[in-house]
This record gives sequence, C-alpha cells and structure tokens, in this order.
Amino acid sequence: MATITAADVNKLRQQTGAGMMDCRKALVESDGDFEKAVDYLRKKGQKVAALRSDRETKEGVIIAKTSADGKSGVIVGLGCETDFVAKNEDFVKFAQAIVDLALSKGIKTIEDLNAAELDGATVADKVNDQVAKIGEKITLNKFEYVEAGGVTAYIHGNYRMGVLVAFSKPVTEEVGKDIAMQIAAMNPIAVDADSVPAELIAREKEIAVEQVKAEGKPAEMAEKIAVGKVNKFFKESTLLAQAFVKDNNKSVADYLKSVDADLKVASFKRIALG
Repeated sequence: MATITAADVNKLRQQTGAGMMDCRKALVESDGDFEKAVDYLRKKGQKVAALRSDRETKEGVIIAKTSADGKSGVIVGLGCETDFVAKNEDFVKFAQAIVDLALSKGIKTIEDLNAAELDGATVADKVNDQVAKIGEKITLNKFEYVEAGGVTAYIHGNYRMGVLVAFSKPVTEEVGKDIAMQIAAMNPIAVDADSVPAELIAREKEIAVEQVKAEGKPAEMAEKIAVGKVNKFFKESTLLAQAFVKDNNKSVADYLKSVDADLKVASFKRIALG
C-alpha cells in the first residue's frame, strides 16, 4: 500500500479541482498512481452524471463572444442544477475557456466542440470532470456559430442570455449593441417575413382563420381578415418590422437605413437559460 501524503492529495486537487477527500480516496484506491487516480475521479463523474441523469439543468451560464477579427462568433450554454454553482467563479471561467477554444479552432458544431481538446482532454471529459468536482449534473447543452461581414456578441442579465448578430458588414459597437439588445428584449422569430418558415406561416394563418370564424364573421371574409392578422404577426415578430425599442416611431429597418442604407442583418441567434 503506497503512502499517501498531504502533498500528493494537494497535487491531485490542483490538477483536477476535485475535493480533498475525493482526491485522497482516489489516490488510496489507485495505490498512489496519479494517472489512475485521475481516471478514478472521471469515472466518479460519470457515476454522478448517471445518478443525476433525470435532473434538469435549468441554471448555468450563457456566453456569447466574437473572434478577434469580428467576422465570426459563438454562443455556448453550460448548464448546471443550481444558481449557486452558476455563480461560481471557476464554473464561469470554465465556460469561458470552452468559448475561447471554440473561437480559436473555428468550431461550428456542438459535436466537434465536445470532441475538441482542452488542456489535454476532450471538452466532454472536462465537463465530466466538473461533474466529479461539483457533484451536480453539468451539461454542455447549447451551442451556436455564425460568420458574416461583421458579427456582434451580447450577453444579457449576468450570463442568462446570449445574442449573436450577423451583419453584412462591420458595424460600430453602438449599432451592434442596439440590434442585439432589440433581439434580447423582443425575441423576434426571424429577420423578416421572407425568413419565416413556410410551416409557421401556414400555422399562423390557420389559427387566424379559425379565430375569425369563431367571431362569427362570414367564411368569405375570414381569409382576408386572416391575412391582416398574419401581417400583424409579422410586424410584431420579425426583427426588421418591429418597432425599434429606443425609438418606437421607427422600425428596426428604418434605424438600419439611417445608419447605412446598404447595411443588412444576415441572421441572428438568441439563446437563454431554461
């Protein structure tokens, strides 16, 4: 039986971030072999994750960030069970490290992100290490990537929501933030009416027709009134048609034209906790 010293325990703790008692037990079970002890802790994380698989990760952090050249951006959502863990500085730093890795490697999918190497192990393994360390279910459950002529990132409400806006060209910090905050506040479903999926348009029209019929209007009028209701839906739910939150007398499209007649919003992503 190997002699386990306090220095050994501390070394493993520094390496893995796991608790003192867990590190001591890992070294005892591994007869002082550090590599086996790390594997032991990872397996412990897998067991904790399995035991808590039915738990929901409604808390966590959402981090949005752009590349150094402002041409691409990512949003990463790292989930946990409690607000206490979500506010932990080390947990936030871990999420930020994942974001930085995604940007530096140009990662575009969550599958590639999980498989990417971070400090000598895959991101998936590093997440599992956090499970062993914290004792809660931790999930890398949200990821978005965009690239365009100019990209703006915005984080709202202490890491509770992230927004990416892809513009046709670079924009000033003020303009980017104005549009990102509009998206955060008003939650549009698409950039404009042409971007709304056909099945959603059909569903909204069907609902509108049924509403008109329920009001006792003649069937021949229902179609025309329904079209009006759908157009109202587009105005309220698509970004460019929405009233600009900083000046309700103009639409978002009007605001963009006042900045630059050629400036377009190519796409956007909005991710919130929950």
